[in-house]
Amino acid sequence: MRQPTRTALDSLLHRLLDRWHDVLSLPRQSPPTWYRARLLEELRELRSATTTLSRLSETADVFFSISRARYDGFPVRRLPPFSLARHSAPMVYMVAKYTLRWGFYRTAARLCGAKEWKGVREVINPAKDLKLGEVSARHSIDPDKFRNTGRMLRRVWPLLP
Repeated sequence: MRQPTRTALDSLLHRLLDRWHDVLSLPRQSPPTWYRARLLEELRELRSATTTLSRLSETADVFFSISRARYDGFPVRRLPPFSLARHSAPMVYMVAKYTLRWGFYRTAARLCGAKEWKGVREVINPAKDLKLGEVSARHSIDPDKFRNTGRMLRRVWPLLP
């Protein structure tokens, strides 16, 4: 059986990532320099990662920054040519990590009775109460109720570092 070419794999990966970003439907960031700054921050964190799990997580964050910027129309860098051996784990981790966060916030908003819970499209790390407060403010959800719901949900929701 013939193996797919590298460009075919890359093309497939980009189509799959575009579909995933369609589902997440994250708001565009402004100004456009936000994307570059985010990538540089993630690259710094990747360089300082010391454990296998932290390197995997930070690599996933770098891939996310690159793919999101490209999807939003502000390509800051290309993803490396896809290699099953080197990139499968970070890509799977990335999709799981950010999809779980996205689902966490939508579920918390729904549990709080937010009428526009489907409009909650966030992927920042919900591990800190401060982040819960930021999200509740952006979506006009009662901050105390959202923070308490988020705290309860964190006990049972699978979140990846």
